[in-house]
Amino acid sequence: MMQKLSGWDDTIVAIATPHGPGAIGVIRLSGSKAISIVNTLFPSKNLEQQPTHTLHVGGIKEDGKLVDEVVVGLFKNPKSYTGEDVVEISCHGSAFVLQQVMQACMRKGARLARAGEFTQRAFLNGKLDLTQAEAVADLIASNTTASQQAALHNIRGGFSNILKKLREELLQFSALIELELDFSQEDVEFADRTRLYELVNNAGKVTDDLLQSFQLGNVIKNGVSVAIVGKPNAGKSTLLNTLLNENRAIVSDIAGTTRDTIEEVLNIDGILFRLIDTAGIREHSNDVIELIGIEKSYEKITASDEVLYIFDVNTETPGELQAAAALIAEKNKHCILVGNKADILGTAAASTKFAGAPVLFISAKEKEHIHLLKQQLVNNIIKEKVHTENTVVTNARHYEALQQVQQSLTAIKNGMDNHLPGDLLALDIRMCLHYISEITGDITNENVLDLIFGQFCIGK
Repeated sequence: MMQKLSGWDDTIVAIATPHGPGAIGVIRLSGSKAISIVNTLFPSKNLEQQPTHTLHVGGIKEDGKLVDEVVVGLFKNPKSYTGEDVVEISCHGSAFVLQQVMQACMRKGARLARAGEFTQRAFLNGKLDLTQAEAVADLIASNTTASQQAALHNIRGGFSNILKKLREELLQFSALIELELDFSQEDVEFADRTRLYELVNNAGKVTDDLLQSFQLGNVIKNGVSVAIVGKPNAGKSTLLNTLLNENRAIVSDIAGTTRDTIEEVLNIDGILFRLIDTAGIREHSNDVIELIGIEKSYEKITASDEVLYIFDVNTETPGELQAAAALIAEKNKHCILVGNKADILGTAAASTKFAGAPVLFISAKEKEHIHLLKQQLVNNIIKEKVHTENTVVTNARHYEALQQVQQSLTAIKNGMDNHLPGDLLALDIRMCLHYISEITGDITNENVLDLIFGQFCIGK
């Protein structure tokens, strides 16, 4: 458990439910005076004499005036979310009523909680490590099944357990090597170098797997940007509308209708895809506005995670398709070739016309084979890894620290290869332990904590 920072021995209060009217609103207090403060406002029962994890119905009164009929939940330390005494007051969901109850608590001695302060106190009291605390924020922000499951996995300690095991093994070897330094005159070895070498190799593989998972983690957390590109009238806007199942983009037979990019979000199998409908790409245009849109289309091709090149199978030639695919490949290697309007030419004829090219034939207007396109989008990005139970790194801070861990492990291995003395080897191991501890929060500082927990909502 970390030593508690200064200024964390008071009692805090905040509204823990979203802003706006609702059936129920919850006010949360945490701290040594949480129960006594609420007790002065709750004449229905003496809360200080009630057991933990119990609910109590009654009225909140201030100066003899009834503020609201509520349900009070008691969670006594250390068996609470924060490790302190916690009281949750379930009020009617009026914003005015919630403010009245919260202000009454503040007049009795509580102060308004800072952003993320409840979870920060849970961390400081050893209820969570830092990776688990950050996963709480990820769970609150999750908007897909994949992001929800990744956050829950880390809250349960999936990532922490990997780091904990690695840290404990390295600590054992570090202690043995440093013990050798006390007997340097006897020239003895307490640490089995062969076992240490195996440990470093295994740790390097684990770290590398975690680093490799960050690409998938970024997809889970932030979604996948997909640029829909092609010539004018290829059916880009129609495809966007079909994927979204709504008329989001203007569709017409006039070339160049889409002048600017249009962005929408689509959830496919628990993954967010940020679809970007771009201006039609053509070589010659006298319209200045359209030319700007075309330039933006090229920018989106480069910046996107995936590109859908959609073309009209009735008018496009195999040579034009090959040239377009080569142009896109220069800017982005992840491209799906989509042959649209295949209902007119016929899928069999279109397949013959573009034989040899990896084309997925659809009809955006008639909604033919759209499910196959969605499936290919998902498979290209996640390759069926998103639903595994493996730990996935979704946090950039963790990724940067893991890079340092990997470099430290390499230094340890090189040191053993070069038969470095124990004091230098111990230094490399301590450095590796330092970076692992930065991830879990065993080593940190107040500024880092403020940066991390400042991104939380107030009531969490």
